Amino acid sequence: MNDHSSPDEQGMGTPLPLSRPSVPLFAFRPIAGILLRQFFLYRRSVPRWMEIFYWPLLDLLVWGFLTLYLRQGVLPGAGAAQALLGGLLLWDMLYRSQQGISVVFLEEIWSRNLYNMMVAPVTPYHIIAGAMVTGLLKITLSSGTAILLAYLLFSYSLFNIGVALVPFIFCLVVMGWALGIMTTALILRFGQEAEVLAWGVIFLFQPVSAVFNPVSVLPEGFRQIAFFVPASHVFEGMRQVLAGQGFPWKQLLLALLEDGFYVAGGLLLFSWVLKRARKVGFSLKLGS
Repeated sequence: MNDHSSPDEQGMGTPLPLSRPSVPLFAFRPIAGILLRQFFLYRRSVPRWMEIFYWPLLDLLVWGFLTLYLRQGVLPGAGAAQALLGGLLLWDMLYRSQQGISVVFLEEIWSRNLYNMMVAPVTPYHIIAGAMVTGLLKITLSSGTAILLAYLLFSYSLFNIGVALVPFIFCLVVMGWALGIMTTALILRFGQEAEVLAWGVIFLFQPVSAVFNPVSVLPEGFRQIAFFVPASHVFEGMRQVLAGQGFPWKQLLLALLEDGFYVAGGLLLFSWVLKRARKVGFSLKLGS
């Protein structure tokens, strides 16, 4: 070999092409390797197991309770349609307010910007406050569009509820904020595995929130749980207004009181996670 030849001529300047052994499409060992990896992922991951059983059970409970309610024939067709559409629109506001908090933090995690924000002159509580304001704007746009379409397509106006609509929406938004803060704290504590909670935790409350059916339809154990869910008092109050039974002061006060406990609990959990993170750091799985 010529001593003056270039590295490329000596085969040292260009990487060797990667060669892949020929493997049959339905070979057992590669498929078994994928299955084994999934086994190890699910073995110690509660959120992943929850995803398998959570959604079928949730659908069964929500639509099962609605079926029981419709079997009673309490509401005529028009009244049932108003209750269902009103419940759907108000539930969407609760869902958007919870996501407004969780997704803001998730975006910082996905972009690997969370640690930069922690050393910047911005506290996590500033992020929460900004997420609340951003969430209100998103709720106004998304729910406003849905309300308009409900009127144009189905001749249904959510404003038929009247003045009671304002405190109803306020209670739902505050509950969503509290759940969003709790969800964010769990994600910061447990890492990437808990990110599914950003989309799933709110639906954990749906069967006991009386969105489409009254609390009286629920089994005894579910009724006791529903009493401690602010949304159940909101939707019960909505049906009370639609039935012409006056303003639901009792339901409103219970919802506001429970919202206060939810917000306090969320902030305490969030503060504990931050305090712990200052000592041991956040989960290494964040944004990985």
